[in-house]
Amino acid sequence: MPVFLLIVRFIAVRQLPDKSSAIDPLPTNVLKQVIDLFAPFVTELFNRSLDAGHFPVAFKEASVRPIVKKQGLGLADASSYRPISNLSVLSKTLECLVARQLLNYLTTEQLFRAQQFGFRPHHSTESQF
Repeated sequence: MPVFLLIVRFIAVRQLPDKSSAIDPLPTNVLKQVIDLFAPFVTELFNRSLDAGHFPVAFKEASVRPIVKKQGLGLADASSYRPISNLSVLSKTLECLVARQLLNYLTTEQLFRAQQFGFRPHHSTESQF
């Protein structure tokens, strides 16, 4: 299932929040401004990844930083922190596009079980019964 250039250019990247990860070589707001130039290359990268069935190693790298779980915990105690991992914008974009395609396929082919409510749009686990 190839990723279409139009999706990368107009939907996937332009709708991203302006947040960036420390490992992004280009801030997200700049990427959004130059996506018309980069879209063919990003699309080719995504398509090759999907064709090979391989997620690029560089996309698996994350910037990890510790965040205090609750105010008032001992700052010297390592168990007072939880790790926050920030992936690159392109990694998250590819993940979202694949998830969108997979969800569309599963919905179109009616492959969801009637009992499947979690992680589906418009299917709340609170309203399953």
